[in-house]
Amino acid sequence: MFDLGCRLRRFFELSLAATMGRGPVAAEEEEAQDRQAESGQITLLILGFTIIALMLIIGGVDVTAVQLARVRLFDAADGAALDASDALDNGSAYEAGLRLGSVRITDGTVLQSATEYLDAQPRPHGISSWVLAGGSGSPDGQTAVIRLRGTVDIPIAASVLSALGGSVQITVESRARSDLR
Repeated sequence: MFDLGCRLRRFFELSLAATMGRGPVAAEEEEAQDRQAESGQITLLILGFTIIALMLIIGGVDVTAVQLARVRLFDAADGAALDASDALDNGSAYEAGLRLGSVRITDGTVLQSATEYLDAQPRPHGISSWVLAGGSGSPDGQTAVIRLRGTVDIPIAASVLSALGGSVQITVESRARSDLR
């Protein structure tokens, strides 16, 4: 049935071409030229959509890796802040006592405690380096503030970023306070 329909359509096309003064050979040549002009266009469309899909997948994987590294960096900063909030400053504790309701700490004790804590901990997966950033310390003598900056390894687009001369750095801040009861 389908073959009969195609044959009938082809017969009418040739008949129309003959009535317009063109022979069947000219009509076939025109049809072949039309097919040749349109060939390959769907390939470009598929290639374009494939590239867009791959870029979305790569971007999604890399953004997810950066977000996971940020969470891991927060965990390390929280641990360092908790450890630093317990770092009693012996000088001020013996001079002023423990009447303030919280452990007396200084910038020096916070930085020393946080550095020792971070040196003892393995760096989390996805973070190539970390360092205590400016602003770490104790602004009020009772709260430990840890600002931790880490360089993140992104899984797919790292070579592109390094070729451009950049890397992904994340800075997180955590605060902790040890109250006496």
